[in-house]
Amino acid sequence: MPSGIGSSYRSLADDVYKTTTIEENKFSVIETMKRAFSLAGPQTRRSDPLILRAQCEPRVVAAVGVAVRDRKMPASAAAEETALLGTMPSDSMDDIELKNIQLQFPTARTLSRDDSSVFEERVETGKGSVLVAVQGNRSKPAILTYHDLGLNYISSFQAFFNYIDMRALLENFCVYHVNAPGQEEGAPALPDDYVYPTMDEMAEQISFVMSHFVLKNVIGFGVGAGANVLARFALTHPEKVEALCLINCVSTQAGWIEWGYQKLNARHLRNKGMTQAVLDYLMWHHFGRGTEDRNHDLVQVYKTYFERHVNPTNLALFIDSYVRRTDLNIVRELEPSKRKNSNTLNMPVMNITGALSPHVEDTVTLNGRLDPTNSTWMKLQDCGMVLEEQPGKVSESFRLFLQGQGYAVKLSRKRSTSTSAEVAPLTENKMAIFRQTSLDGLNLTSKHQTRISSPQHWSASAINITENPISEAVVC
Repeated sequence: MPSGIGSSYRSLADDVYKTTTIEENKFSVIETMKRAFSLAGPQTRRSDPLILRAQCEPRVVAAVGVAVRDRKMPASAAAEETALLGTMPSDSMDDIELKNIQLQFPTARTLSRDDSSVFEERVETGKGSVLVAVQGNRSKPAILTYHDLGLNYISSFQAFFNYIDMRALLENFCVYHVNAPGQEEGAPALPDDYVYPTMDEMAEQISFVMSHFVLKNVIGFGVGAGANVLARFALTHPEKVEALCLINCVSTQAGWIEWGYQKLNARHLRNKGMTQAVLDYLMWHHFGRGTEDRNHDLVQVYKTYFERHVNPTNLALFIDSYVRRTDLNIVRELEPSKRKNSNTLNMPVMNITGALSPHVEDTVTLNGRLDPTNSTWMKLQDCGMVLEEQPGKVSESFRLFLQGQGYAVKLSRKRSTSTSAEVAPLTENKMAIFRQTSLDGLNLTSKHQTRISSPQHWSASAINITENPISEAVVC
């Protein structure tokens, strides 16, 4: 610390990397320069290698002299700069030869079951048995998924639900993955006399699944053909569906172009197996255009999967059923007083698509037929298969969607390696809603009856608040 007023401090030139300073009442430029270049001082003092390097480099000294003259730099600072410039690499560093390059390939990804926490069960329905995979604690609220054409629960949802944000989110839910008949991994060919269920009959199979696992209501999560199945189930059983997350959902019947392509694909699958034409159509159906330029590795993974792990006969039956689908016959009611009794999806719906997906117009059509007060349309940029190409954005949107239904799930962003989740207190907006709403207006589920005494005892699963966190169409 200063011992007197007006004292000045300078750093020792021969201890450049130390923060030690000495008090000096009289500033001498000549003495500083002498100290810097070891021209003065005791003979027994250790010489700094940085200073010796500066002495051996006349160009460095000349450069510092020019800097002092042009910039009027203090001599002490010039000495330090001289020493630092002396550490710069010499001309010999310009000749560097690259002798060896070793390529390291990442571990090849496979679309096969590798999660030991998932348990598979066969459920008998009115139209044959279906395979259901259960992931999570069965005492938690249920999320029911349904896959798209050419896929099953593994190839469609395994990577997404193992995404770090979704793993944390699923601490509060149990997921029931429903596979369409004959579409599960390693499924044998269906018998020749087997009558494949229609889209409405596949929707009714979900009722058998819910009865088997004793589920009162579920949150639907479907992609493509699976989204259409879940929408049909929600129309016939609205009391069993709390909310729907539909990705690339088609609400109309097949047009002539789609009908012709799908009929040709089904014929090839029966007679020749997985041909190049069918493979190209499936890749276009899932990824849209420009897939090779976006993610070549992901394209190769799914091409290999379609070629080697899909039963072509069973897929042909699924395609036939999908192309013969009927219109959902839902319509938006413009008068607010008639919306509750209108023929549309009355539960909250999150309608998602990718900007490069071939189903963008179909999702726009569906959005125009939904109730605008409880539906959200989202288009994610730079992707076609949103679960594979944009899992972070989809998981974040799904979390906000669940929070809008009263599941106040909060993820810790600070602990990136943690896979745990916690039920957070209600937000300020929801606290304001409770201040304006009497306790009689709260809808408590029969499964989780709790005594409301303080905000700390409010359970997210016991309070059902319907609100739309994203009120308008969102483009991410």
